[in-house]
Amino acid sequence: MHTIRRGKSFSTPMRGGLTMKSLAMSALMLCSTLLAGCIDLESAVNPRAELQAYPLFIQEGETITLDARDSDAVEGVITDFEWDFGNGQTSETVVGFTSFTYERFGVYTVTLTVKNSVGGEDQVTSTIVVNGAPVLNLTIPDSIKAGESALLDASGSFDPEGKELMYSWDLDWSVDTDRDGDNRNDADAITSSVLLPTNNSGTKRGSVTISDGDGATDYQSFEIEISTRIFEVEWKTEEITMDWDGYLDQGSSWEESINPGVEGRIIAFYAILELDQELGPQDNFTLELSIPNDGYSKSAKTQGGNITANETTKAEMERDGINPAGEDGTYTADSAEEVLALLLEKPGFRTAQGEWEWTIFAQQADPDPLIEGFPDPDPGNDWTLQVVIEVQIPVLTEVAV
Repeated sequence: MHTIRRGKSFSTPMRGGLTMKSLAMSALMLCSTLLAGCIDLESAVNPRAELQAYPLFIQEGETITLDARDSDAVEGVITDFEWDFGNGQTSETVVGFTSFTYERFGVYTVTLTVKNSVGGEDQVTSTIVVNGAPVLNLTIPDSIKAGESALLDASGSFDPEGKELMYSWDLDWSVDTDRDGDNRNDADAITSSVLLPTNNSGTKRGSVTISDGDGATDYQSFEIEISTRIFEVEWKTEEITMDWDGYLDQGSSWEESINPGVEGRIIAFYAILELDQELGPQDNFTLELSIPNDGYSKSAKTQGGNITANETTKAEMERDGINPAGEDGTYTADSAEEVLALLLEKPGFRTAQGEWEWTIFAQQADPDPLIEGFPDPDPGNDWTLQVVIEVQIPVLTEVAV
């Protein structure tokens, strides 16, 4: 503030018609003008910067919007918006609206400087968090054989910020496990690695997704070629011998079931039922065989032997050429079980498979006594039964390729 004190008025004549008074007044006016200029320079009015940034949390590669259109020049007009995105990149606009894409994770401070036409400026900042995407590292076998298990390993995956990862495996795109209509979004496993069993040859397709829990994911599909297996087959002939014995009274019977064709192809069999020798008339027994799967049945009655030749009473039964003999060779299949099913269950090669039901019936085992009026000391008879079955068994050896 400037104060001008009043005093006595005086004037002193000066050369050129100027007086001291007029000279003083001119000096005062000049000083006032200079002072006014000084006051204007020191009191330039700053604008008011306003900034809205959204979203404040993004993933790598996403874009933020920066809106400063609510900024006020206060005096004059806004002439410039200067943007510093906090990663070494800057920009200038004449409109308070722009966008920016962050390619790398981190925490960034966006600084906006607003300038007006009277030389004023103002700054405002906003913090942006960019979440780093996890990195998926998946290893799978190039190819495997049917029946083997494939190790799918994503344990080498990592998050650049050290966050714990979550895993979701869709192990088979041909199956919609959760029945939502999308075959490629099932969560069949949630561990970092999976041991995937295979049963059939072909191509297995699936995928794995990892997540950091903050919205960042990485995804990779996979494809595994599952090849068939090669087996050399050699047929070996074995004889299966079964023996039974017992005692039967007249009118009683004995039964037994066997299943000799489980592991091989039945070629032939021979059975003999023998009774203990007795003096006098011989007992009459019947041997029966039934194979329900084939509708096969056969029976044989005992025939009396020559006692003087020490021959026993017996019944015999046999059958040859039940199935064609096996041929050695090479077979391609997904499993050994598939080859065995082909060899043993093929129509025309599976005769006599299933249950064999043997029955011995004592029709007459209490003949008249040698001396009339005396009881028969043996109302039944002892018997033995032997069955010999010829079976061809396929022996499989897998060939490494």
